Amino acid sequence: MSITLTDVSYTYGIGTPFEKTALRDVNLEIRTGEFVGIIGHTGSGKSTLIQHLNGLLRPTTGTVMVDGVDVAQKSKEVMAMRHKVGMVFQYPEHQLFEETIAKDIAFGPHNLGLSEEVIAERVKEAMEFVGLDYDTFAERSPFRLSGGQMRRVAIAGVIAMHPDYLILDEPSAGLDPRGREEIFSGILKWHKDKGITVILVSHNMDDISRMADRLIVLADSRIILDGPPLDIFETRQDMLRQAGVGVPPVTEVLQYLKGRGLSICDKVRTVDEAVQYVYDGIRGDSHAH
Repeated sequence: MSITLTDVSYTYGIGTPFEKTALRDVNLEIRTGEFVGIIGHTGSGKSTLIQHLNGLLRPTTGTVMVDGVDVAQKSKEVMAMRHKVGMVFQYPEHQLFEETIAKDIAFGPHNLGLSEEVIAERVKEAMEFVGLDYDTFAERSPFRLSGGQMRRVAIAGVIAMHPDYLILDEPSAGLDPRGREEIFSGILKWHKDKGITVILVSHNMDDISRMADRLIVLADSRIILDGPPLDIFETRQDMLRQAGVGVPPVTEVLQYLKGRGLSICDKVRTVDEAVQYVYDGIRGDSHAH
């Protein structure tokens, strides 16, 4: 099963003075179980691309298929498909509207026609997922929360739908480091335990490096790079710079040390890995001398 884009282009404001092509001739397949990172400079087409993945936008030309269903059609199949693709927008707290947190998270599962018992289970599970204690928060108004807590409630509302594909547009923006870690550790656990496909749009290259097994880079409304993140960071720095993005800071440091003669691997996912490589490299060099 997969999401497949074939020759997809999208133009905003056709026939107006504001006409702008945001995607050009995009061909892409995202397969079940992948963790895909999407990066690109502001205006590169990232948000437009992900809004095609669940039919929020329909291509000007080309086709988008989700598990074999054409998202541009109007049918029961398309409606069912949309429940499979969960989208957490850049400012998801703007989606909150119910009088209590529990009701807000339950809204999506209610629309799926699930029993009250199953809905209650999903609400508790989703709140646990985002680090909100059920007994403490369930009956509170979502509008009496901090910005970071509102973000968590909005993410929980999508998680409670149990989507097959989870699309996240800068989900950690505005969260403190602990909040970010809680959200991302939960997402990684879901990805590994349930085989859910995750598509993460982020400016944070460390997050992409640490979690994604595939990286898609957009520039000027096109996909210019698609492959394993560590390979791209190592061999395609010139294209990344042209696209207005850089390598993760930890990769930059390791490449600098390598350039200064330290025998070291610069393909790392985390700071802890980097520290170990530097330690091993220094020990190796000292033993050689």
